[in-house]
Amino acid sequence: MYRGREGQWAYYLHRVSGVALALYLLLHIFDISLVMFGPDGPFNAFLFFYHQWPFRIGLVLIMAAVVYHALNGLRIILMDFTSWGVRYQRFMWYAVLVLVTAIGIPVLVKVVPEIFGGA
Repeated sequence: MYRGREGQWAYYLHRVSGVALALYLLLHIFDISLVMFGPDGPFNAFLFFYHQWPFRIGLVLIMAAVVYHALNGLRIILMDFTSWGVRYQRFMWYAVLVLVTAIGIPVLVKVVPEIFGGA
Protein backbone atom coordinates (compact mmCIF):
# COMPACT_ATOMS: atom_id res chain seq x y z
CA MET A 1 0.00 0.00 0.00
CA TYR A 2 2.89 2.40 0.70
CA ARG A 3 6.55 2.30 -0.42
CA GLY A 4 6.60 5.25 -2.78
CA ARG A 5 3.07 4.79 -4.05
CA GLU A 6 -0.06 6.89 -3.66
CA GLY A 7 -0.59 5.98 -0.01
CA GLN A 8 2.83 7.25 0.99
CA TRP A 9 2.40 10.50 -0.94
CA ALA A 10 -1.01 10.99 0.66
CA TYR A 11 0.55 10.38 4.08
CA TYR A 12 3.37 12.90 3.55
CA LEU A 13 1.16 15.57 2.02
CA HIS A 14 -1.35 15.17 4.85
CA ARG A 15 1.40 15.69 7.44
CA VAL A 16 2.96 18.65 5.61
CA SER A 17 -0.41 20.34 5.10
CA GLY A 18 -1.26 19.79 8.77
CA VAL A 19 2.00 21.36 9.96
CA ALA A 20 1.54 24.28 7.53
CA LEU A 21 -1.98 24.88 8.83
CA ALA A 22 -0.80 24.75 12.45
CA LEU A 23 1.95 27.30 11.73
CA TYR A 24 -0.52 29.53 9.90
CA LEU A 25 -2.92 29.31 12.84
CA LEU A 26 -0.17 30.37 15.26
CA LEU A 27 0.75 33.31 13.02
CA HIS A 28 -2.90 34.28 12.70
CA ILE A 29 -3.43 34.22 16.49
CA PHE A 30 -0.30 36.33 16.94
CA ASP A 31 -1.26 39.02 14.43
CA ILE A 32 -4.87 39.22 15.60
CA SER A 33 -3.62 39.68 19.17
CA LEU A 34 -1.80 42.84 18.01
CA VAL A 35 -5.19 44.60 17.81
CA MET A 36 -5.05 45.12 21.58
CA PHE A 37 -2.29 47.72 21.10
CA GLY A 38 -4.72 50.14 19.46
CA PRO A 39 -5.31 51.50 15.97
CA ASP A 40 -1.83 53.03 15.70
CA GLY A 41 -0.11 49.89 16.94
CA PRO A 42 1.71 47.18 15.04
CA PHE A 43 -1.48 45.55 13.70
CA ASN A 44 -1.80 48.00 10.80
CA ALA A 45 1.87 47.56 9.92
CA PHE A 46 1.39 43.81 9.80
CA LEU A 47 -1.75 44.23 7.69
CA PHE A 48 0.21 46.27 5.16
CA PHE A 49 2.93 43.63 5.20
CA TYR A 50 0.41 40.81 4.67
CA HIS A 51 -1.08 42.51 1.61
CA GLN A 52 2.18 42.18 -0.32
CA TRP A 53 2.24 39.62 -3.12
CA PRO A 54 4.35 36.91 -1.40
CA PHE A 55 1.81 36.63 1.40
CA ARG A 56 -1.08 36.58 -1.06
CA ILE A 57 0.55 33.63 -2.81
CA GLY A 58 0.96 32.08 0.62
CA LEU A 59 -2.76 32.45 1.25
CA VAL A 60 -3.48 30.57 -1.97
CA LEU A 61 -1.19 27.79 -0.75
CA ILE A 62 -2.92 27.80 2.64
CA MET A 63 -6.28 27.49 0.88
CA ALA A 64 -4.94 24.50 -1.05
CA ALA A 65 -3.62 22.98 2.18
CA VAL A 66 -7.00 23.41 3.91
CA VAL A 67 -8.90 21.80 1.04
CA TYR A 68 -6.40 18.95 0.63
CA HIS A 69 -6.20 18.28 4.36
CA ALA A 70 -9.99 18.23 4.73
CA LEU A 71 -10.65 15.99 1.73
CA ASN A 72 -7.78 13.64 2.54
CA GLY A 73 -9.05 13.46 6.11
CA LEU A 74 -12.41 12.30 4.76
CA ARG A 75 -10.56 9.71 2.67
CA ILE A 76 -8.77 8.46 5.79
CA ILE A 77 -12.08 8.25 7.67
CA LEU A 78 -13.56 6.19 4.84
CA MET A 79 -10.52 3.90 4.88
CA ASP A 80 -10.77 3.41 8.64
CA PHE A 81 -14.52 2.98 9.06
CA THR A 82 -15.70 1.17 5.95
CA SER A 83 -15.07 -2.34 4.74
CA TRP A 84 -14.24 -1.16 1.21
CA GLY A 85 -12.08 1.90 1.98
CA VAL A 86 -8.66 0.26 1.79
CA ARG A 87 -9.54 -1.46 -1.47
CA TYR A 88 -10.34 1.89 -3.12
CA GLN A 89 -7.77 4.07 -1.36
CA ARG A 90 -5.81 4.74 -4.57
CA PHE A 91 -8.93 5.81 -6.45
CA MET A 92 -10.02 8.00 -3.53
CA TRP A 93 -6.62 9.71 -3.41
CA TYR A 94 -6.84 10.57 -7.09
CA ALA A 95 -10.38 11.81 -6.45
CA VAL A 96 -9.00 14.06 -3.70
CA LEU A 97 -6.44 15.48 -6.12
CA VAL A 98 -9.11 16.09 -8.77
CA LEU A 99 -11.37 17.84 -6.24
CA VAL A 100 -8.52 20.00 -4.91
CA THR A 101 -7.73 21.01 -8.48
CA ALA A 102 -11.40 21.63 -9.30
CA ILE A 103 -11.78 23.85 -6.24
CA GLY A 104 -8.40 25.51 -6.71
CA ILE A 105 -8.84 26.65 -10.31
CA PRO A 106 -11.70 29.09 -9.60
CA VAL A 107 -9.79 30.41 -6.61
CA LEU A 108 -6.73 31.00 -8.78
CA VAL A 109 -8.83 32.73 -11.44
CA LYS A 110 -10.13 35.10 -8.74
CA VAL A 111 -6.96 35.64 -6.72
CA VAL A 112 -4.10 35.71 -9.27
CA PRO A 113 -5.20 39.01 -10.87
CA GLU A 114 -5.42 40.54 -7.37
CA ILE A 115 -1.92 39.30 -6.52
CA PHE A 116 -0.38 40.99 -9.53
CA GLY A 117 -2.18 44.30 -9.20
CA GLY A 118 -5.41 43.63 -11.05
CA ALA A 119 -8.95 44.10 -9.83
